[in-house]
Amino acid sequence: MADLYWKVKAYLESKGKTESEIGLATRLQSPNVQLVNEGSGDIIKVWKVSGVTKPTDSELNALNAQATKDQNNHAIKKTRMRAYGNIGDQLDEIYKDIDAWKARVKKVKDDNPKE
Repeated sequence: MADLYWKVKAYLESKGKTESEIGLATRLQSPNVQLVNEGSGDIIKVWKVSGVTKPTDSELNALNAQATKDQNNHAIKKTRMRAYGNIGDQLDEIYKDIDAWKARVKKVKDDNPKE
């Protein structure tokens, strides 16, 4: 099951909203949307998204599959970024031996497939 953050993000995207429109800078802690955990799991504490009503639990749960996919792909992206290494080192590797770099990048992608 996806975290509330990913469900809310999927809900907003399904309503045509983008991160920049609502200020999704840091895990939905923006002037428009705030998630908090008051001891029994995350809840939506603030909802001020223009033109979009606050989602119900059933609306969020209906987006669980997409939200889970997005959350998993985000984790895979972070894993790939760590495995690729520093961009300067990659550029040096490309300059010295592009075929070795391509093989290494392919292995990282094969070892960490997206959904």
